[in-house]
Amino acid sequence: MSMLNKYLSVARSASAELVEKKSRFIASVSPAESETEALDFISSIRAENRGARHNVYAYKIADDTVTQRFSDDGEPSGTAGMPVIEVINRTGIVNVAIVVTRYFGGILLGAPGLTRAYAKSAAMGIEAAGIINNILCTIFKIKSTYSNIGKIRNAMAGRGYAVEDIDFAEEVDICVAVPEGEEKIFSDLIDEVTGKSAIIIKDTQKYCQK
Repeated sequence: MSMLNKYLSVARSASAELVEKKSRFIASVSPAESETEALDFISSIRAENRGARHNVYAYKIADDTVTQRFSDDGEPSGTAGMPVIEVINRTGIVNVAIVVTRYFGGILLGAPGLTRAYAKSAAMGIEAAGIINNILCTIFKIKSTYSNIGKIRNAMAGRGYAVEDIDFAEEVDICVAVPEGEEKIFSDLIDEVTGKSAIIIKDTQKYCQK
């Protein structure tokens, strides 16, 4: 996917269950960085719940464009997949897939009842998964002497930069995640606290969770 500067998504895979008039609604939620990941997740939940009456799904993926899809999976049109995607949109999350599995309890809920049940189930699933802010970061490697460790760590803590890893060898190698757009601020800070004695190497990019 193209790198977004930041986006909201779910923190982890999770599930939540709602019982409504003897029907069980099980919301399974997962992060998905691509449409392929979303479809693979949907397929896996369907396979686990072959005996269910319905496996309703919705997903929303953001890359160069925003792709969102949903399915009522046999429920009356507009009563299942649409409420789930609307919950996703209200929370502002992307790169997420949700499957709400329904085991029919023998009592008809009617269109309003179905809509409420699917929406509530999806919201419960998202709450269980948690919402996080993903920020695009550049990973920097700092090579410095042991005498600078305290200064570098204090500087990182003061700016809220996340230390990814520290390797203690002849010199100290410190990997730090820096939000995109703050690269120069970071480099200047390290130069200042180490008297320009440290070697700063720009490495890969990744998303940091805030």
